[in-house]
Amino acid sequence: MDPATAHAWAALGGRPDLTLDHTPAGDVLSARLPVRDLARATVGVCALAAAELKAARDHTAIPPVTVREAAVATAFTSERHLRVNGRAGATFAPLSGFWRTADGWVRTHANYPHHRKRLLEALGIADDPAALARELATCEAVEVQETVYAAGGLAVAVAAEPDPTRRPLVETRPTDAAKRVLPPASRPAEGVRVLDLTRVIAGPVATRTLAFLGADVLRVDPPHLPEDPDVHADTGMGKRSTLLDLATRHDRRTFDDLLDHADVVVTGYRPGALDRHGVSPEALHAQRPDLVVAHLTAWGHTGDWADRRGFDSLVQAASGIAAVESTDGTPGALPAQALDHGTGYLLAAAVLLALTQPRGRHIKLSLAGTASWLLHDIRPSPVHGAYDPDPWLVETPSPYGTLRHARPPLADHGTWDHPPTLWGTDEPRWR
Repeated sequence: MDPATAHAWAALGGRPDLTLDHTPAGDVLSARLPVRDLARATVGVCALAAAELKAARDHTAIPPVTVREAAVATAFTSERHLRVNGRAGATFAPLSGFWRTADGWVRTHANYPHHRKRLLEALGIADDPAALARELATCEAVEVQETVYAAGGLAVAVAAEPDPTRRPLVETRPTDAAKRVLPPASRPAEGVRVLDLTRVIAGPVATRTLAFLGADVLRVDPPHLPEDPDVHADTGMGKRSTLLDLATRHDRRTFDDLLDHADVVVTGYRPGALDRHGVSPEALHAQRPDLVVAHLTAWGHTGDWADRRGFDSLVQAASGIAAVESTDGTPGALPAQALDHGTGYLLAAAVLLALTQPRGRHIKLSLAGTASWLLHDIRPSPVHGAYDPDPWLVETPSPYGTLRHARPPLADHGTWDHPPTLWGTDEPRWR
């Protein structure tokens, strides 16, 4: 087992006697930081956790596990490989990116209409990249950051150097309640019911992975926050999607009925965001102490920024990753949204390992924790082999049209049982 994988496996609490091999694929995910090693490690621990859960359910020995770097690199850039009826998937919006300020740089995120609206209102400008550039050039970066944040928008000052703060990669603790014993099954997570309260990439990658491994995953979104269709086409594989307004009595009762029969709840909102609906990890465990509850955030679960909204690109900027990857003084970016994808596979691994345990569990991960690991704890390994993504791409008919998409990196063959359903169109019930 390579050092990065061993580090992640130990952080997750995996069995120290297990081993993992990998098949190299050349200089994939090339960057100044060891993104290739992070990607291989996060998928590797997920594969190990899946093998351990399957063996525990079947009372058999754990088979050898091998990860293929070509599959990993393709999966880590799944949104870039996506084609919908031959059309490329959505990219960053015109107002999302790096912008020069009077004293440095800021990174904005305006892919969603409500975030774009708040950014424009905070700065008092028209919906025009040139107007945004002119306005930001006269401001200080931290001033922009705080003004936009106060208005509910998304912008961060780009750090000039790596953040020295060392954050935990994963935190996990058991509850006192015993959970149901999973019977033998043909796939590791078969029969496991997962309530998916996540959005965008990191959380949906985790639950997409659990769906591939056999879980019944039901994504629940509020009706007033639609998901980008291309994002959902990529991350909704194998899952179903329903809409519930937890502020209404009827939908809250429906959610509680789902919760009564769930095994896992995955949330991807900042700390406190779901408290008013009684869906914090603490409230969930008060209602169902036997649950596995996994809570994913952008900036971590403590500290001054814990309650702030965030995305992969913003964490890269604020953590110092953008500075490390800088070219000619312009902030840079990783060759993939590696914090999203990496944290997603770590989250899936943590859930799988929790399912092997006799008690309910509370799991905490963050994009900032994964960024800290990448910046401080991973050393690059030698490069071997050659890379061809084509064997890891497949076409699947779907309600969105014909999708050309990345296959799961956990198996040499196959894909999800079914394509993504249209966002929000499924009944709120278990299969």
